[in-house]
Amino acid sequence: MTHIKIFILTTLLLLAFSAQAQAKKLIIGTTLHPYYSFVTNIVQDRAIVQPLIGEGFNPHNYRPQPEDIKRVMNLDVLVVNGIGHDEFAMEILEAAQMKGKIPVIFANKDVSLIPVAGNMDDLRIVNPHTFISVTTSIQQIYTIASALAEIDPDNAKFYKKNGRKYVRKLRKLKAKYMQRIADLPDVEFRCATIHGGYDYLLQDFGLQVTAVIEPNHGLKPTANQLAKTIKKIKALKVDVIFTEMHFPDKYVDTIHEETGIRIRHLSHLTGGSYTPEDFEQGIEANMKALTDALIEAHKIKEGE
Repeated sequence: MTHIKIFILTTLLLLAFSAQAQAKKLIIGTTLHPYYSFVTNIVQDRAIVQPLIGEGFNPHNYRPQPEDIKRVMNLDVLVVNGIGHDEFAMEILEAAQMKGKIPVIFANKDVSLIPVAGNMDDLRIVNPHTFISVTTSIQQIYTIASALAEIDPDNAKFYKKNGRKYVRKLRKLKAKYMQRIADLPDVEFRCATIHGGYDYLLQDFGLQVTAVIEPNHGLKPTANQLAKTIKKIKALKVDVIFTEMHFPDKYVDTIHEETGIRIRHLSHLTGGSYTPEDFEQGIEANMKALTDALIEAHKIKEGE
């Protein structure tokens, strides 16, 4: 056998092996942008990560589309929030008759959940926005990595190692912003949020949300509710209002005009493109906005 024939045979065998390895890769579905980032950082090139729905949709009011049903039928496993933020995933599984046929990883299985704080209607609603926090996201990353290790034992060590590496990166990121406010004296910081999704983020920094302006999950306030909100946040002596990036400006402008309270923006982390870096970029922007507000509140109180 000539060298050329040996080379050709070796190349064909390598291609066949590569194709076989590619065919064996898990196809892992994810429901929200942070979970795409979590899973992609865990599996890297050892599995295929497939968003369950396309970009540009609002998960609050999403209704399954025919292409979603086709997509879920090709999945080997699905990662979900599972506590109120991606009910559409269960609808898609039902419609595709895939419920019970593929493993579903509930990312929040081991997370200590809290209710939405400061709700204007005084309702006690479990807060599903655990992905808008480094601490609760870390717990979810460990849960996802462990579950994937059981489903795909050949790559178990790889997944767990990557999970720990990603967690270290996020811890360092959080430490960077904790350091920004480490020397601030104790200040009574009172904030309101437009969207009821930032409790876990505030909890990361030892803070609480004083009031949530959105009357219920995904609903905009009526004129009467807005008037009640303005009256209440005035009485609560709120320092800053954190608004959702895409919340209608007219509500925010009205509140600012009537109260004079400073407005800062936070991201819900469930929009834009699906990328491995999406979560860390979004959570860093949120932590910067929060620590900026704390530093500014301290300076204002010092000048009083």
